[in-house]
Amino acid sequence: MYINRSWLAGAVTLLILAAGGGYLIGRTTSGGPTPGAVAPQAPAKPLYYRDPDGKPVYSATPKKTVDGRAFKPVYAEAGASPNATSPPRGHGRILYYRNPMGLPDISQVPKKDPMGMDYIPVHEGEEETGIVQVSPARLQMLGVTTAVVTIRSGLAKTVRATGVIEPDESKLAAVTTKFDGVVEKLFVSTTGAQVRAGQPLARVWIQTPETMMQIGPDVITRQIDYVIALQERSPVAIAQAARVLRQYGMPETALAEIRRTGHATRSVTIVAPRGGIVLEKPAIEGFHFNTGDPLFKIADLSTVWLMADVQEQDVGAIKVGDPVQATFVAFPGPTFTGKIDFIYPTLMGNTRTGRVRIVLPNPDGVLRQSMYATVNIASPAVPQNSILVVPDSAVIDSGTRQVVLVENGPGRFEPRAVQVGARGDGYAQVLSGLRAGERVVTSANFLIDAESNLRAALQAFATSGEPGGMPQ
Repeated sequence: MYINRSWLAGAVTLLILAAGGGYLIGRTTSGGPTPGAVAPQAPAKPLYYRDPDGKPVYSATPKKTVDGRAFKPVYAEAGASPNATSPPRGHGRILYYRNPMGLPDISQVPKKDPMGMDYIPVHEGEEETGIVQVSPARLQMLGVTTAVVTIRSGLAKTVRATGVIEPDESKLAAVTTKFDGVVEKLFVSTTGAQVRAGQPLARVWIQTPETMMQIGPDVITRQIDYVIALQERSPVAIAQAARVLRQYGMPETALAEIRRTGHATRSVTIVAPRGGIVLEKPAIEGFHFNTGDPLFKIADLSTVWLMADVQEQDVGAIKVGDPVQATFVAFPGPTFTGKIDFIYPTLMGNTRTGRVRIVLPNPDGVLRQSMYATVNIASPAVPQNSILVVPDSAVIDSGTRQVVLVENGPGRFEPRAVQVGARGDGYAQVLSGLRAGERVVTSANFLIDAESNLRAALQAFATSGEPGGMPQ
């Protein structure tokens, strides 16, 4: 049988190589790994899954889009999210991520909000109870301002009220008679006229009473008694008769007329008992009046009363003698000053206000009856020499408690309950909860307090392990 020598030589070479390769494989299997060989590793676990189109939608578990495409896994080494970075030095591990706009939403994985802003990581060391941290950029955006807790020597309160002008009751005079009569002639015939003391107002005719009916005193008989006393030249009788006529309302001008003529008269001139303005004038010529009927009402308006209605909660803060500044609708420029003269002891039940009487000088007579006024009453709210105060705007008053936001370092604010006393001059007295020198927030404090309350809610959320706010 013929065998090709070249083919046989090639076959033998292949057998030798195969035997050698088996020997090497056997040594590798029985003797351990070959130097330089890499052992296979288990697949890494994704940190989270993100939308395949790059939208700000994330999930902690595998998920698919509406059209069936799978979310892309993000591994630790990928660093696809800007928030998937190692925490800065000095911070503990990241507990969760909170919404950058302060919304009630947290996430256990890094994510973005619909505006593309990264969620803010919350580390272990940042969870002091009630403390809220605000970035400098956000502080500037909110317009946050602070003020120092200071000590003042006193605190004044301005009580605001409204009022109207009324005549001074102590300077009112009603012109009446103690006999019946008829107005013969008016010398002052208009309301609002300015009169002086002793100025003639009207001439009246005295009506003699009917003796059978025993109506009223007989003034004419009293005049005759006066005439007889004058004729007898008895000083005692003259003085007694004149006193009786004055008691019946006979003016001095009428007595002088009797002394001049020596006869009784039935025509008497009525004069003004004081100077002032004629506020009312029921008398007209031919007017019949009875004993005691007012013919004129005269008011001295050199000083007037401003009757102010003070709210019930402010009545206890004012006292007699407190200075008052009043402005009037009729005179928008000037300010009129006066003092509280009397505080009425009753309240008006329908308006829950107390009435205060203020005396205002009115030498020029520009203040008129029923003028409307805005009143500012300066009253010392706290007379102590040294009190702890904060700006009034720093106090957040919920009705049941008062809170201020204390600055505990740059961008760090602590809500603190305080006890507030009197208020005035734009300040509030602090009875407890603060120390002098601390700084408190005076503007945008409501926004920071809202974020503080939200922070507390988020902490409770994270501690309880609730999945609320977790991306799905």
